[in-house]
Amino acid sequence: VQLVESGGGLVQPGGSLRLSCAVSGFTFSAYGMRWYRQTPGKERGLVAEISSGGGTSNYADSVKGRFTISRDNAKNTVYLQMNSLRPEDTAVYYCNRAPRIAWGQGTQVTVSS
Repeated sequence: VQLVESGGGLVQPGGSLRLSCAVSGFTFSAYGMRWYRQTPGKERGLVAEISSGGGTSNYADSVKGRFTISRDNAKNTVYLQMNSLRPEDTAVYYCNRAPRIAWGQGTQVTVSS
């Protein structure tokens, strides 16, 4: 079972990034998926979630209207499109299944001018 996040980087405020999470080792299409983020000294928090079929999604209030979660069940990949990025979005971003399994390495997103 493996979760591999990618797509992070350094971006200016107002910019965009698209994160990807490639999944292997379980039947991806059978599970809801989630994106989390964590900053130093804080607990990992839920950012967005999507149902197994992709028809339902939910977002933390702090990212609603700016972030979009999506998935491609043919590619075993979940995405997080992040627009209008703010410095407070700076964090390590992780994906996971619902229910959770072992964490991947995450991908660092830094929003700074």
